[in-house]
Amino acid sequence: MDSIASGTVLITGPTGGLGRATALAMARRSAGERPDLILVGRPGRGLDAVAADARAAGATVHEVGCDLADLAQVRRATQQVRELLASGATRPLRAVIANAGVGVADTHKTSADGFELTFAVNYLAHAQLIGGLLADLHTPARVVLLGSNTYHQNVFRRILHVAPARWRDPIDLAAPTPSDVPATIELAGTAYSDSKLALLYYAHELQRRAPSGVSVVVFEPGFMPGTGLARDHGAAAQRVGRLVERIPRVSSPARSGPMLASVALDERWAHLRAGAFVVKDREREVQPFASDPEREARLWEATDELLRSAG
Repeated sequence: MDSIASGTVLITGPTGGLGRATALAMARRSAGERPDLILVGRPGRGLDAVAADARAAGATVHEVGCDLADLAQVRRATQQVRELLASGATRPLRAVIANAGVGVADTHKTSADGFELTFAVNYLAHAQLIGGLLADLHTPARVVLLGSNTYHQNVFRRILHVAPARWRDPIDLAAPTPSDVPATIELAGTAYSDSKLALLYYAHELQRRAPSGVSVVVFEPGFMPGTGLARDHGAAAQRVGRLVERIPRVSSPARSGPMLASVALDERWAHLRAGAFVVKDREREVQPFASDPEREARLWEATDELLRSAG
């Protein structure tokens, strides 16, 4: 059997929300369609709990503790994963799901390496992890990045005051907001949307550089309020989000998790590559500005510079 499910899937951010729902959706598949799982997340009860639940469902699971806001920890986690693969403790690596993400309310906040926290976790940490594991992928393989339509503004997002991306040089995007500039909801929203546009650009450039047989896809779970992504915005915002989730057609981890698992595993999506953009269960076109070879090449170059500076 030469399917993605015949190997191992690594997923970041598995301790709650979409990541947990996706990990358990994969674990609950029948034996022939169930991959081994490597769960990369903050060590603690959350990681232990999702690993235990996945094992109870029948999956072979390995936990790798890592705070993605610290690139030294990401490098150590990458090495730990490579050692697991080399030892034969888990099946060959067939997919990486870059699910973890944050949406911080204060863009003065920095990662352990001094980068703006949203850009550091959503983009830089995954670029570090994927770059370190690219040669270890057993083809055919998939890299699935978590996108968001917030990178551009439509009528609905304008009404909700969701800030679109405002692209700048990646070195500038990685810098925290200057101390003399007040933190605002708009700045926080822009930082999140910039990080998601960066993932689109990265997906296109990664496909150009990836080994033959590795497909790169971007998955958008749909409008999904009330998840851990909003934890920095306070309990009230999360309560409102959980109420909104009850509205028909609004996404939730329970609805979108199996969809993300499908994009990573199923033959239905095997034709996708080059950063194809899947919104829930349908492929969609991105805005013209979200595919820009010049910006993509510059992002790749700047990413290498930023990661080297943190190494």
